[in-house]
Amino acid sequence: QVQLVESGGGSVQAGGSLRLSCAASGYTYGSVCVGWFRQVPGKERQGVAAISPGGTTLYAESVRGRFTISRDNAKNTVYLQMNSLEVEDTAMYYCAAVPLWYCPPLTSARFGYWGQGTQVTVSS
Repeated sequence: QVQLVESGGGSVQAGGSLRLSCAASGYTYGSVCVGWFRQVPGKERQGVAAISPGGTTLYAESVRGRFTISRDNAKNTVYLQMNSLEVEDTAMYYCAAVPLWYCPPLTSARFGYWGQGTQVTVSS
């Protein structure tokens, strides 16, 4: 059974940085696309970034240039480095995976496996 576990969330002031981690068990990251999504109460889940097994990356325009997604297949872990954080980045962040050799568009319906989420709070 595939399990995804996020960590690294927390509270930070605007302009600061955080690094999220997503560790997988029951599956190997070497053949799946892994993405990060975020959601605030009352709004739809929003795609943030994704990385294919070969390392090709996708980013939402709102985070491009500030966030970096990377993967360590040997550790079965995907990271989301978040720099220059803004108050608008405050959300619950979720890791998700889909067993494809490429990454589909960043829509939550395309991803079948989800973690439990980790909260990121950015204050002004």
